[in-house]
Amino acid sequence: MLLVIDAGNTNVVFALHDGRSWVGRWRISTEDRRTSDEYAVWLFGLMERKNIDTTQIKRAIIGTVVPATLYDLRRLCREWFKIEPLIANNDLCWGLDALIDNPEELGADRRLNGLAAHHIYGGPLIVVDFGTATTFDVVDQEGNYCGGAIAPGVNLSMDALHRAAARLPRVSIGRPSEAIGRNTNTAMRSGLYWGYIGLVENILSRIEFEMNCAVKVIATGGLAELFSEGTKRFDHIAPELTLEGLRILADRNRPQLSQNSSETILFPGSLEK
Repeated sequence: MLLVIDAGNTNVVFALHDGRSWVGRWRISTEDRRTSDEYAVWLFGLMERKNIDTTQIKRAIIGTVVPATLYDLRRLCREWFKIEPLIANNDLCWGLDALIDNPEELGADRRLNGLAAHHIYGGPLIVVDFGTATTFDVVDQEGNYCGGAIAPGVNLSMDALHRAAARLPRVSIGRPSEAIGRNTNTAMRSGLYWGYIGLVENILSRIEFEMNCAVKVIATGGLAELFSEGTKRFDHIAPELTLEGLRILADRNRPQLSQNSSETILFPGSLEK
């Protein structure tokens, strides 16, 4: 089995793939002070509840946009699973190019989303990821990453509004039945939800105009389903797109040595600086 670890700004997601399907997914809040032992106690307990034999986990891959988490996630793989993990970085074989000014600046999650979306749906396409930030990633017909846009995530906007205006409460994100709010709470919910629908639709239209061709639009992230209720612009909803990208990347960079070999297994990009 393959252990996939996706460390985002809000959550770290652990998932297992047996070569045919996902057999488990678990998430924990991102905390850069969390140790490998803490991860292990939590994760092994959850795997035990699903009767997963951890000795069958032979490969691992880590994708992170929070560099401070990498040290302990890598120690988790090495010390508890006895695996040297792949790290999703520019040293690996992606099978596509990043056609942007500074490819090293590109977040692993954005590149992984583009990789998975093109593998599943073909191109050209735009991936809209509703995460801590709302990102728009453009992939061409051949699967190359062409750039995109980054906007504050809806929860960030909600928190900023609550902190900056003393009399405005913290509200839940949901689709309001009307655009005209009849009280402060419903007015804020309307502004957040329909404001983000307007942001998404406008940016998509501008990107499509610049691409000058028909594109598929793929929505991912925890709030993708919610925002799909307010727009017809999404062709597909793929909540776990980053995990699929990590799985595809791991399969493209399979180790050359057997897991039972007495030699130390090292992968491109896995050495600590």
